[in-house]
Amino acid sequence: MFQEDMKIYHLFISHNGEGDEEYLTFIQRLIEARDFEWEDHGIPGNNGSEDLNKQIEPAEVVIILSGLYARHHDLIQEQVNIAQKLGKPLVLIRPYGMEEVPGELEKIASGVVGWNRVCIVERIQESLEDE
Repeated sequence: MFQEDMKIYHLFISHNGEGDEEYLTFIQRLIEARDFEWEDHGIPGNNGSEDLNKQIEPAEVVIILSGLYARHHDLIQEQVNIAQKLGKPLVLIRPYGMEEVPGELEKIASGVVGWNRVCIVERIQESLEDE
């Protein structure tokens, strides 16, 4: 595929404002994905409601790293709430190396996927087709 023909996917990837290993691993998976151009509108460290709203608004898809949900529940829940308010599809990523995801997130997600980069890309693309 020619570079100029490739769609750029505008994402918001859930974050906790620190250099969390799960977040960094996920970013690396996306970087390694072939023929998938993306931009993360999330800015770790800017976690106020107004800041999060500005980050999530331009995103086409919101990626929720469910492993962060248990450790940073209030922050990730705020990101989920804003995404829902803005009508953004949510793609839920299982905690690394696990199958279980929080039930309350699974109910509202447009899809749940593990850490395989091909599956991640397909789920992001499918979540936009589902709209």
